[in-house]
Amino acid sequence: MERNSEIIKTSVIGIVANVFLAGFKALVGVLSGSIAIIMDAVNNLSDVMSSVITIIGTKLSEKPADRMHPFGHGRIEYFSAIVISVIVLTTGVTSLVESVKKIIEPTAPNYTTVTLVVIVVAIVVKLILGRYVKKKGEELNSDSLVASGADALFDAVITLSTLVAAGIMLLWDVSVDGILGALISAAIIKSGVEMLKSPISELLGSRVAGDFVREVKKEVLSFDGVHGVFDVIMHTYGPDTIICSLHINVLDTTTASEIHMLDRYIAERLYQKFGIIATVGVYAINTGDNDASRMQNEIVKRVSSFEGVTSVHGFYVDFKRSVIAFDIIPEYEVRDVESLKNNLVESLNKDYPDFTFNIVVDNNYSEEIE
Repeated sequence: MERNSEIIKTSVIGIVANVFLAGFKALVGVLSGSIAIIMDAVNNLSDVMSSVITIIGTKLSEKPADRMHPFGHGRIEYFSAIVISVIVLTTGVTSLVESVKKIIEPTAPNYTTVTLVVIVVAIVVKLILGRYVKKKGEELNSDSLVASGADALFDAVITLSTLVAAGIMLLWDVSVDGILGALISAAIIKSGVEMLKSPISELLGSRVAGDFVREVKKEVLSFDGVHGVFDVIMHTYGPDTIICSLHINVLDTTTASEIHMLDRYIAERLYQKFGIIATVGVYAINTGDNDASRMQNEIVKRVSSFEGVTSVHGFYVDFKRSVIAFDIIPEYEVRDVESLKNNLVESLNKDYPDFTFNIVVDNNYSEEIE
C-alpha cells in the first residue's frame, strides 16, 4: 500500500505541474492574443491524462482477490502502462506527420519574445517533471510512472526542438523545423515501442530476474535438512504478488512430520521476506545404500552429457519396485522432448535392463539462461 501511495502522490504532482503549465500558457495566450499558445495550453491539459490513467490503474490494482481473480488485480498496472505507451506512440506519429508536412511545404515560423519565454518555461517544467516521475517509477518498479515520465520528457524534447529551430531561423534565416521534428518524432516512436515491451512481456509471463531466483534458492538452502532446490517456477500478478512452486531435496530418512513442518517454515519465510506465496514439493535422496550412490553418480554423469540435456536432478532409486526416477531439463533448441526421453531410456536400458525409468521432462522456467 505504501508503494501505491507513492505512485499516486507522484501522479498528483504530475497533474498539478501540467495544470500549472496549462494555466500559465493560457494566461500568456490571452494577454498576448496568441491562439497558438492557448491551444498549447489545452495540449498540456491533455497531458494530465497520463497521470490520471496511472492513478486509476493503481487504485484498481489494489482491489482484493475475488472468486474470479484469486490472485488479485495487480496486473491492471501493466494495462495502464500499455495505454500510456500508446499515448506516447500516438504523440510520436502525430508529430512525425506534422513534421513531414513542414518539410514538404515549409513555412516561416513567427516567433515573438512572449512565445520564446513560454517555450523556455515549458521546457524547464517538463524536464524537471519528466525526470522526477521517471526516476520514481524506476524506484517503485512502476511501468506506468516510467511511461508517464517518459511522456513528459518527450514533450520537453519536442518543445526544445522548436526552440532550436527558432534560434536557427533567427540567426541564419534557415527553417529546419520540419527536419528536427521528424528526427525527434522517429526517436519518440522508437521509445514508445520500447516502452510497450516491458508491460506486454509481464502480461505474457516474463522470466524472473536471475539474481532474485538465486536469492530465493539461497534462502531455502539455509534451512536444515534441505540439500538442494530445483524446479523454481514463479508467476507475477503485479509487482507485489508472486506465486511460486519449487522442489527441495531431503534425505529419505526424513519423517513425514519433519517434511510437513519444513514445508511450512519455508513457505512462511518466503512470504515474510519476499512476499512470495510458495508451494514446496519434495525429492528424496537415497541414504545408506552404496549401490544407490554408485548408480546415481554413473547415471547422472551419463545423462548430463547426453545430447540435448542441460541438467538432471531429483534422482532416486526405488529398489522395491525396480524404478529409477529423475528429472531432466532439455536444451531450448529441443522441440521433440518425447523423442529425447525415449532415446535416453533406450540408452540407459542397455546397462540397467532390470529397472524401469521414470523420467520427468522439466522446462527451464526460472534458472539463468547461459
